[in-house]
Amino acid sequence: MIYDIVEVKFITNHTLFLRFENGVSGTVDISEIIPFKGIFSKLKEVDYFSTVYLNSDIGTIVWDNGADISPVFLYSIVSKKVA
Repeated sequence: MIYDIVEVKFITNHTLFLRFENGVSGTVDISEIIPFKGIFSKLKEVDYFSTVYLNSDIGTIVWDNGADISPVFLYSIVSKKVA
């Protein structure tokens, strides 16, 4: 099942709080799961990383440079279930 992200909050450094439409929520340290290369290289800068926002059309988190992360992947980390 695919659950959309309905809330994102920048916590600190590269950690975000995420809440999914089914109520599952938790934090994820993006630096532990995404290499800061290619489209993700700009996210290494914490000031830029903190500009994360929710794109409800695609149900996940995004940045203005076009970077986004699969909600299925993020759900598997937050819920500790294999996607």
